[in-house]
Amino acid sequence: MPKRTDISKILVIGSGPIVIGQACEFDYSGTQACKVLKDEGYEVVLVNSNPATIMTDPALVDRTYVEPITPEFIERIIEAERPDALLATIGGQTALNAAVSLARSGVLERFGVELIGCDLPAIETGEDRKLFAEAMADIGVEIARSGYAYALDDALALAESIGYPVVLRPSFTLGGAGGGIAHDANELRDIVSQGLELSPTGEVLVEESIEGWKEYEMEVMRDTAGNGIIVCSIENLDPMGVHTGDSITVAPAQTLSDIEYQRMRAASLAILERVGVETGGSNVQFAVNPTDGRLIVIEMNPRVSRSSALASKATGFPIAKAAARLAVGYTLDEIMNDITKATPACFEPSIDYCVVKAPRFAFEKFKGADTTLSTRMKAVGEIMAIGRSFEEAFGKAMRSLENGRAGMGVDGADASDESRFAEFVGRPTEDRIFYVAEALRRGWTVADVHDACGIDPWFLSRIRDVMRAARVVDGRRLEEFDARTMRAVKRLGLSDAQIAQLTGSEERIVRAFRKGLGVTPTFKTVDTCAAEFEGRTEYHYKTYEEPYLSPGACVARQDDPEIAPCDRPRAMILGAGPNRIGQGIEFDYCCVHAAYALHDAGFETVMVNCNPETVSTDYDTSDRLYFEPLTYEDVMDIVDVEQPAGVVVTLGGQTPLKLARMLAESGVRIMGTQPEAIDLAEDRERFAAVLDRVGAAYPDAGMASSLDEARTVARRIGFPLLVRPSYVLGGRGMVISYDAASLSDYMDQAVRISPEHPVYLDRFLEDACECDVDALCDGQEVYIGGVLEHIEEAGIHSGDSASCIPPFSFSDRVVGRLRDLTRTLALELGVRGLINVQYAVKGDTIHVIEANPRASRTVPFVSKATGVPLAKCAALVMAGWKIADLGLPPDDRRLKHFCVKEAVMPWGRFPGADIVLGPEMKSTGEVMGIADTYPEAFAKTQIAIAYGLPRSGTAFISVCDRDKRHILPIARAIQRLGFRIAATEGTARALRGGNVACETVRKISEAHPNIGDALAAGEVSFMVNTPFGRTTRSDGYALRTEAVKHGVTCVTALSGASAFVAALEAAADAPDGFSIRALQDLEVYDVTVRR
Repeated sequence: MPKRTDISKILVIGSGPIVIGQACEFDYSGTQACKVLKDEGYEVVLVNSNPATIMTDPALVDRTYVEPITPEFIERIIEAERPDALLATIGGQTALNAAVSLARSGVLERFGVELIGCDLPAIETGEDRKLFAEAMADIGVEIARSGYAYALDDALALAESIGYPVVLRPSFTLGGAGGGIAHDANELRDIVSQGLELSPTGEVLVEESIEGWKEYEMEVMRDTAGNGIIVCSIENLDPMGVHTGDSITVAPAQTLSDIEYQRMRAASLAILERVGVETGGSNVQFAVNPTDGRLIVIEMNPRVSRSSALASKATGFPIAKAAARLAVGYTLDEIMNDITKATPACFEPSIDYCVVKAPRFAFEKFKGADTTLSTRMKAVGEIMAIGRSFEEAFGKAMRSLENGRAGMGVDGADASDESRFAEFVGRPTEDRIFYVAEALRRGWTVADVHDACGIDPWFLSRIRDVMRAARVVDGRRLEEFDARTMRAVKRLGLSDAQIAQLTGSEERIVRAFRKGLGVTPTFKTVDTCAAEFEGRTEYHYKTYEEPYLSPGACVARQDDPEIAPCDRPRAMILGAGPNRIGQGIEFDYCCVHAAYALHDAGFETVMVNCNPETVSTDYDTSDRLYFEPLTYEDVMDIVDVEQPAGVVVTLGGQTPLKLARMLAESGVRIMGTQPEAIDLAEDRERFAAVLDRVGAAYPDAGMASSLDEARTVARRIGFPLLVRPSYVLGGRGMVISYDAASLSDYMDQAVRISPEHPVYLDRFLEDACECDVDALCDGQEVYIGGVLEHIEEAGIHSGDSASCIPPFSFSDRVVGRLRDLTRTLALELGVRGLINVQYAVKGDTIHVIEANPRASRTVPFVSKATGVPLAKCAALVMAGWKIADLGLPPDDRRLKHFCVKEAVMPWGRFPGADIVLGPEMKSTGEVMGIADTYPEAFAKTQIAIAYGLPRSGTAFISVCDRDKRHILPIARAIQRLGFRIAATEGTARALRGGNVACETVRKISEAHPNIGDALAAGEVSFMVNTPFGRTTRSDGYALRTEAVKHGVTCVTALSGASAFVAALEAAADAPDGFSIRALQDLEVYDVTVRR
């Protein structure tokens, strides 16, 4: 049937901030859906609290509300915009939960809004595990034996009847939050107590453990006519027991027989029909017992899922695009395949290659956290690799992770714990796959490794073959390789860097020798149909193939690369690689803007990236897409065939930046800021010379390559010190050292972070205010994009600190000096593009902390706050345009509103990690609040993170001695708001001395009842707990850990507490709720240039 004409305006709910379990896959899916709905002629309204995404760009939809995704705020948007329909199936669990709440409360019915894509009964059947179990029983599909617990005693009783181990799954949470596997009653108590609190419905499913079974996923599409297709089958490398988001996965499934596949296919389609999913994409997860073939369904998601992005990129089938069209009335046979332009969407994709997804972790950021992988997702990002074989794709995947590895072992980076080697082969951790590969290299049999880890023997046999090849090559001289040998090891996925390590050579020498042998990759196309029809979209991957003899030919040859000729100059953009803490979706936003701007400016844009979650790896974002690792080898292979006019390296964060010098030395033209300018800013001594030359103040600093040198610097500068390794992103390895003992501890670890670079020691400016300035420079003129004042004091990483634009406390004089100094530095460094400068303001002195001549993570936020698309402007400047050509508004204009960016922390995923903020970044995402006042904007960010603000109850306060005087005005404000105050003895004494009434409670380490009991009983609304110095203080650590466990907001910095209280006051002053506003109602500027 044709598209619906009875609806004209559609409200789309996004997924909110990037969190573990719900990352930028939904930015990709949501962006696709919004573009399609606009193309179909609908008026599109969006609500999403995330400023870092392309989805919230004001140019994407008609009305963009960067507001908290809560029923209250969405109801206001519905009242203001009066949409005809609501699409919530592309915004993950956040959007689905909000839509269910709006439907149940009667808001949708009251305003005449229809839920499209999936109706309420279908959502409830798919999400409510009781209803789902009944539905599966109706169609004869088996599920694991289970029962529901609403209290701890229920769970214990169920576990006894089912038998340990049991899997625990809280209802309506994302990424397995609050779940786990309990092997005994003690483990069950720990998991269920948190799961009951995290579940919106206060229920936890207790089911039989299928740990060790094989896990599969089916991505399914269905339309209103009852047509259904399987877009992609996905197999987990890790057996059940590891969350699918933490597992290496392979598409298509490799170890299923055709009969098993057809059983899953038929079950998937039957499940969608029974659940009631009339249109759109769904994800169905299965488990298979490897001993007897018993098949059970684990769960289904009646929405576009995290795996949908992977399936879309793996096959080329745009699931979210198709889902959006299906939601407005089309059927699969009416939707044309974008890739072939010849086949309808009802053709199931067929692929003639293998895809491997590997997760990226960040355990190094969370000291004390359990690194064992379980049913609670912990990965912060992922990569995808494509090859003609599993071995080739797997090798690419292992070198794409940005974790210092050049492949699957044998790269000089192996550091096995020999005393626990066998344990780590079996125990699921982020490094287990390297232990598995090393065990096979050492001669363990496939059966032995399978018994230890449960990975299917088929995969282990393939990994063993790669390790055998590495063992044959090990120790040989490069000159001994002939073309056949070189091609064989490249087809097995070994990188040039691995071959260099095995042969005692260098990567660039291996590359030159390989090319001399005529061993070069060919490039294939992702076409959805295994070449049955011609692919019309430039979506490519590289592979090594055996030359073949054509009939009648005398010489073997390879296929020509499947790359269309082009007469426009080519601009290659290097993406950011996998999301990780410190380098997230903000950099993908910048790369996408560059692709749009350079295409409009007349370039053929070439995107190189390996992240399946992102908009940059959508096949229609750039003119050509290469899904390849961001390594010197892989980028240069693409350079060889594309011959770009220039390469953009300063928009994708540290990943492309560290390739800049090697690329330039290989004759590649770098667009914009040159490697020399990057090094001038990164090298501390050279940058200090620049600051001296321009007369800028900066903290006393020194450099050390050993503990003795560090002690010498410390004696000269004095404690406290900010200590950090060089050339890192996200403050990795950065600490504040308060004494010689902590400095000694740090130096032992720092060498492992960046062995080829020294450690920097800066005088730490306590009680200073930090700020960021983003600017654009064309070599002659500097445009100040924005000045952001941090809300937390110095010492907290800029990525973890809330920040406000315009500054809320800086004088015009200070802002003017910051702007002038940024202009001077940008010109002095020779920047052509974006620069971010961080400052610390203490008294009347402005200290320069660092300058980064690249895009910063604040660029999307500043662009949306000011209406100026900085990344797009930067791309044009890098291509040769001048700032004067861009038609930008004056950079000193006063904004009429305040915008606050707040970080989103993953504490609940890492029980045991201390939640105190510091100089090392730990946040996974961010939200944005827009309002007429700074407190109201900040309040919106707190609601966007916690889905609400406390309005009454008890506030617990326990602060260090240094903060006891300064806590008094904050405590008085809390009291005026009607909260009761409880405090530990020392803090209580200080509060009473300041005429603040409070109750004294025992410390968590003291006799019961104590503050821990109050937290467990839900008696604390929020708490303020500030540590001091280098000691963790076991009491404070235990207290903060308990707060995370019970979902209690905990503020660990006095400045943060002050802002939080201001937000509470703003909420109290707005009893009817906060106002809403669309980005299009603010000043929005477009940048257009002539080709």
